[in-house]
Amino acid sequence: WRGGCIIRSTFLGKIKEAFDNQPLLESLLVDDWFKNKISECEAAWRDVVAEAATCGIPTPTLSTSLAFWDGYRTARLPANLLQAQRDYFGAHTYELLDSPGKFVHTNWTGKGGNIASTQYNK
Repeated sequence: WRGGCIIRSTFLGKIKEAFDNQPLLESLLVDDWFKNKISECEAAWRDVVAEAATCGIPTPTLSTSLAFWDGYRTARLPANLLQAQRDYFGAHTYELLDSPGKFVHTNWTGKGGNIASTQYNK
């Protein structure tokens, strides 16, 4: 199965090895070998994406994968504000970070009452 030029890649062997060692591995990003490689290259990865952006050169794969990496390894990000935005525009409720499992609606404007979108389904 390793006869083709791309399939001969050492990298693919590392992928197989990671799953052989941990068959229930949720992501290669938590495998020690891959974590170490990302750690070794992260600063240069950021430099390349930043320089490309400064020069107006699109790097959709590099920049998107870097954004994914930042989101994957961070517990709380500004993206958590999306729940608040959804609640503001559509009364969808949001989960309180200090009370996991507790969803609330805020009357952000003082108009329109305290109805939440979940009440429409009752």
